[in-house]
Amino acid sequence: MTVGIFHKKKTITNTQLLAIVNSGIKWEYEAVVEGETASKSNARQMVRIGRRLVPIKSKKALAYKDCFERLAPTIDPLIDGDVLLFCHIYYASRRPDLDESLIMDCLENKAYKNDRQIKAKIILHGLDRKSPRAEIKIARLGK
Repeated sequence: MTVGIFHKKKTITNTQLLAIVNSGIKWEYEAVVEGETASKSNARQMVRIGRRLVPIKSKKALAYKDCFERLAPTIDPLIDGDVLLFCHIYYASRRPDLDESLIMDCLENKAYKNDRQIKAKIILHGLDRKSPRAEIKIARLGK
């Protein structure tokens, strides 16, 4: 399988990309969070409060956030400045869209102060029917 990185009409495979990710980058934060993440675009449901409709997180998104809180470490001090986010998200099926946005939200105040610090991302889709999970790494970006 190839990912959408093109250079001089060549493509790069997930294996080659993983080799780059694992080649000497100083990762400030690493975590593996078990469970299948919810797509943020599908992770909201509308509820009526009085006369107005208000979006709230779906049960799946809330359950994932709770699981994330328990399993992902919190570092002190939090990473400041711009960061690179690497996520290899393993789903139980090919059906869900690749979406790291809920993970980025969950990492706030665990690895960094605000997800606006993310200035570069490497996001991979994986398939593991028995053990869906997210493998997460964060590195500081130099100036």
